[in-house]
Amino acid sequence: MSFFKNKHNIVLNPLSPTASMKVESKDMTFLYSNLKENLQLIKDSLGESTDIIFRELKFGPGGAISAGIIYTDGLSDTSSLQNFIMETLMLDFKNNELNTNPNLMNNLKDFAMTVGEIKDLTRFEDLFTALLSGDAIFLVDGYSTGFIIGNKHWIERGVTEPSAQSVIRGPREAFSENLRVNTALIRRIIKDKNLWMESSEVGKRTKTNIAIMYINGVADEKVIQELRQRLKRIDIDGILESANIEEFIQDSQYSPFPTVYNTERPDIVSAALLEGRVALLVDGTPFALIIPALFVQFFQSSEDYYQRTIMASFIRSLRFVSFGISMLAPSFYIAVITFHHEIIPPDLLISLAAQREGVPFPAFIEAVIMELTFEILREAGLRMPRVIGSAMSIVGAFVIGTAAVEAGIISAAMVIVVSITAISSFVSPTYDIAVAGRILRFLFMIIASAFGLYGILIALIALLLHLSSLKSFGVPYMSPLGPFSASGQKDTFVRLPIWKMLFRPSLISKNKRRQNYSKPSRESRGK
Repeated sequence: MSFFKNKHNIVLNPLSPTASMKVESKDMTFLYSNLKENLQLIKDSLGESTDIIFRELKFGPGGAISAGIIYTDGLSDTSSLQNFIMETLMLDFKNNELNTNPNLMNNLKDFAMTVGEIKDLTRFEDLFTALLSGDAIFLVDGYSTGFIIGNKHWIERGVTEPSAQSVIRGPREAFSENLRVNTALIRRIIKDKNLWMESSEVGKRTKTNIAIMYINGVADEKVIQELRQRLKRIDIDGILESANIEEFIQDSQYSPFPTVYNTERPDIVSAALLEGRVALLVDGTPFALIIPALFVQFFQSSEDYYQRTIMASFIRSLRFVSFGISMLAPSFYIAVITFHHEIIPPDLLISLAAQREGVPFPAFIEAVIMELTFEILREAGLRMPRVIGSAMSIVGAFVIGTAAVEAGIISAAMVIVVSITAISSFVSPTYDIAVAGRILRFLFMIIASAFGLYGILIALIALLLHLSSLKSFGVPYMSPLGPFSASGQKDTFVRLPIWKMLFRPSLISKNKRRQNYSKPSRESRGK
């Protein structure tokens, strides 16, 4: 038995006890001047990982100077290291006397390092962060300083068409998982020197790079400062997606309504920045976060501003109506069928009574069965391969609905109500607000089955009070509806022509005026 215990311990400890004790006993703050000692300490700290490449080389007259290059295989561009660093040192500077004078490190940076980004290195903590991020490390024997060579290179998905927020008319570019590509997409749209970016890291082990972007002079400094403070309070091992950060910085943790907006479209982020909002981009995910986020913002689509005002206003109004239908239609049906027969026309009441004659369940149980069935089909369709996911959802809903009616378990009217509710839930341009409506739908169904239309009315008042109490980084969630702003109504339920929207949202931006435009007179247009 002891044999297996010892064998098990050996397998679980890739770093030998001796090496581990050496690492712990060494001072891991600043680099040493001895190259061999630095390289061995790096190897021990990384557990002799096979993807960490160590390359020792000699340069200068007679190869008098020893140096070492460390990089991570798969994250660094090996060809540029060979062509612009190793070849330059080992061949071009083989007999160069500049390499032997006291200013060796400065001369190497000025004459030998033919790469774009070079940073001085003195601490082991910075060394490991840069090394595991894809940069190359350059160390020279006899010097307690080194260089971080910007040499990141890995396979990435690239810029593709948005999958979650598609439009009929508008840009077809979406963010990728590369933070620098995402910031470049925004820079390409907003060519303003006041577009500032602050970079930092989150996660003690993942050290995920994040970027805060805003337009100086337009964004509210209070919102920016609040975001900085909330990010500093994050103390976690790793951040794998922007949703992890969203949970830390959002205002209301248990509200079904989101207080942080997320998008994969650069044009939406750019439009938000121009309004005075702040964007947070996270490396490793194509979804950026936008703050502050308001309730009406989740019903706005970028396509609204690429179409004529009449069409955009009609579609936006339709979204608000569809959200109400998806949240209240089943509960309204339950309340009417259970308590309020008098408001149903007699002919329709007779038809509904005939349909429900053989149904063994009350309306509430019917609705719960159908809603749960559809939610299961919807989630199954999302998780299955795209080729068969949509077909399975449509066929599954049709077959189950038809079979349930023929079996006398569900009435035909209930199938119609649930179908209209499901279709209406897909109209919302953002997934988060649609999920909030789906959650509240079940709550309203329970209230309607117990208290009827009076319960629904009281629940709606409670919901309105809850929405009015929410804030997103200090901005009222229901603005410009509450507090009411007359200028804000130009881009709320309808969208007026862009030339009429002279001002930015009053509670978000520090610089209120968006444009200076006067509509040409009818006489001048006639000319």
